Amino acid sequence: MKIQSAIAAVVLGAVLATPAFADNSQQSKMTVCNKQAGDKKGDDRKAFMKSCLSSAQPDAKPMTQQEKMKACNVQAGDKKGDDRKAFMKTCLSNKS
Repeated sequence: MKIQSAIAAVVLGAVLATPAFADNSQQSKMTVCNKQAGDKKGDDRKAFMKSCLSSAQPDAKPMTQQEKMKACNVQAGDKKGDDRKAFMKTCLSNKS
């Protein structure tokens, strides 16, 4: 359970660190690389992540609509009302 929480925190941090209209393929790469990193820690993990994120991954599949909804919800943060509605519309319509 702790590993899943740590991975979720890293992924969430990565999503929050990206601009609102970031390319979803980079988010997908981050998710895939985090899963592949497994239990690596410290400099070993840092080196692996750098290598993994910089490599081309032609087999990376585009995000599903459900994955896009989750990512956009996180990025929307505490927006409310029309502001959130407009943001979600733009975010969800981005091609991935």
